Amino acid sequence: MPAARGAILEVLGVSFIADLSGALFWEEQGLLVVSDLHLEKGSSFARRGVLLPPYDTAATLALLGILIGRRNPRMVIALGDSFHDSDAHNRLSRADSEAIVAMQARRDWIWISGNHDPALPSDIGGIVAEEVAIGPIVFRHEPTGAPGEIAGHLHPKARVATRGRSMERRCFACDSERAVMPAFGAYTGGLSIRDAAFAKIFQTLGFMAHVLGDNRLHSIAASRCC
Repeated sequence: MPAARGAILEVLGVSFIADLSGALFWEEQGLLVVSDLHLEKGSSFARRGVLLPPYDTAATLALLGILIGRRNPRMVIALGDSFHDSDAHNRLSRADSEAIVAMQARRDWIWISGNHDPALPSDIGGIVAEEVAIGPIVFRHEPTGAPGEIAGHLHPKARVATRGRSMERRCFACDSERAVMPAFGAYTGGLSIRDAAFAKIFQTLGFMAHVLGDNRLHSIAASRCC
């Protein structure tokens, strides 16, 4: 998406474009970062008798494909929980598998292992890693609060009061030393940034919620969020 529809997010002096889709783009490195795709969550729930429309994987990959087409990254890092469970890759339709292969063509692709997909198979293309360090930035799935860290896992969301009502949206959580990315997947839920899990990472409410709006990102102090 155009940079004008995103916002600049800085971590240890490194500037990223925080995209309305919930992705980060490091223009200098040609690096696109997405987190928590949770592919095949719908089919996982169906196995347990919870019927959801079986379109989450196609929708998530379609959005990712559009984003890759617009940014044309040299490298993509999928920041963990790309698949909803250890068998999810085997439930991909042929069309979805082919879409992943097409997106990986002519670029480096790194799957970070997550708690939902700790043992990613070798036949999904790209390479698998526990974490990746580029310059001062470390990309991993579960946040530790370390400086320079960009992580996922928590699916941050913020509730903001506006015009007599409140809205709840996915968001980036960032304090200029570390960031937690929103979930990218179509069927992913969220955890309020006022939850104690975020207090362990940021220590205080002196961080920002970069909230995904309809047409732009809204940067709001975490202390102002409900």
